Amino acid sequence: MIGFYMFIAALILLLVGFPVAFAFGTAAVVVAFFSPDIGLEVFNLLPFRIYGIMQNFTLIAVPLFIFMGLVLEKSKIAEELLVSVGELFGNIRGGLAVSTVLVGAVLAASTGIVGASVVMMSVISLPIMIKYGYSKQLSTGTIAASGTLGQIIPPSIVLIIIGDVMSVSVGDLFRAAIGPSLVLVGFYVLYILVISFLNPKIAPAIKDNSKKRSEVVKKAIISIIPPLLLIVAVLGSIFFGIASPTESAAIGALGAVILTLITKTFSFETLKYASLETVKLTGMIFMILIGATAFSLVFNEAGAGDLILEFFEEDIANQWIFITVAMITIFLLGFFVDFLEISFIVIPILVPIVNSFGIDPIWFAILVAMNLQASFLTPPFGFALFYLKGAAGDIVSTSDIYKGVLPFIALQILALFTLIFYPNLINLF
Repeated sequence: MIGFYMFIAALILLLVGFPVAFAFGTAAVVVAFFSPDIGLEVFNLLPFRIYGIMQNFTLIAVPLFIFMGLVLEKSKIAEELLVSVGELFGNIRGGLAVSTVLVGAVLAASTGIVGASVVMMSVISLPIMIKYGYSKQLSTGTIAASGTLGQIIPPSIVLIIIGDVMSVSVGDLFRAAIGPSLVLVGFYVLYILVISFLNPKIAPAIKDNSKKRSEVVKKAIISIIPPLLLIVAVLGSIFFGIASPTESAAIGALGAVILTLITKTFSFETLKYASLETVKLTGMIFMILIGATAFSLVFNEAGAGDLILEFFEEDIANQWIFITVAMITIFLLGFFVDFLEISFIVIPILVPIVNSFGIDPIWFAILVAMNLQASFLTPPFGFALFYLKGAAGDIVSTSDIYKGVLPFIALQILALFTLIFYPNLINLF
């Protein structure tokens, strides 16, 4: 029961506004202090764990990919892409929403930062969609869902963290994630086209004859070349065995700076902004990791991990029941806590059970990643919802955003079931 009490204590601290990293660390310290069988001596091992984290080569990719995304965010390359692709598809029903999904996928593959993508599309796409009569629910849902594609489309920070926690190749995870992520993007586009066909009023076509079609196509092609080059450089270097994920992250960071020089958007102000924000975000992630490490120390010392393993191995003895319970637990936790806490706290508990049942760890990791993506959309604490509302201001209400994301959460669940029943989707590339 000690493990259960720890989770409850951590959730209570989170709900009252305690910082995430300190919530899990505090829960661990309090439980250890009041448990005679554990005691505070368990934390003698903590410095060795932290030193091991500092030496982790894979995790170096996290700040590098964050830096790459922030440089692209400030360089206006993403804005040009969003505007030009919107003009390309705007003349069909739901075209602006479709363009938002496609640009969201490209941004995910070139930046991977959810907050930046959601805010950018909220500022640029949302006013345009509202102006041309798009439903507020469809507009907000599309932007929030498209902005979170960075959680599953490589190079994804979520996949890097899951790969490290589960001790599997991050490069293999990147390759395995492409098929399921394309399926999810396809579901989004198909849903928008179908609902726009059934109800033209919620996503009308835009008739704009002021520009020639050839000019619009040319502008879209030119705008997509810079991020496409970066995607090829980063993912291509991994898939062809030229570089490890960490080395490719360095290539991406340098490539993003070079692109700003080529497009004449480089400035030392951008470099300063990207560097400072990278330090802040990386510091936050590693503080959470240290708090999670303290939590897992006490959790395992209490024998809770062994008890869970024994329960599924001997009492349940069915891998599909385990997968069902694991996916439901992660989905429900996503309503209240961030993907980082789930990755650092819950997944290490599940890894021994995955190995015990002989489940493909790559396939299970992609299932978890797709499930974690929903945590950014699920009310009331979905981060994408906060980013969207903060950027949109009074243009849309919170209820519009909540209603808008519900169909896309359903589509994510559908994509999750598709991957469960068709596991070979991870072998498409």
